[in-house]
Amino acid sequence: MTLYQPEPVEISTRMRPGEWTEASLEELLTTYRAKILAMGATAYEVVSDVERDDDGSVKVAVSWAKPAAADESVAESVGEPGPVQ
Repeated sequence: MTLYQPEPVEISTRMRPGEWTEASLEELLTTYRAKILAMGATAYEVVSDVERDDDGSVKVAVSWAKPAAADESVAESVGEPGPVQ
């Protein structure tokens, strides 16, 4: 039996101007998504956020938005509706 921890998981980084390109940014997002999926997230639980600043820097975050209860995640992953909130 595994202890369920509903806290969100996030992998993030900030890059300064000149440290990234559109191609490297997409590759980074793909890598972060793969790491979150490898931790057990389902595709619909993975949330990506890219914030671009006026100075050319960028903040990248990929999160696993875990449901409050473990059984919600299982029900939704097999297509069964979870509780309505």
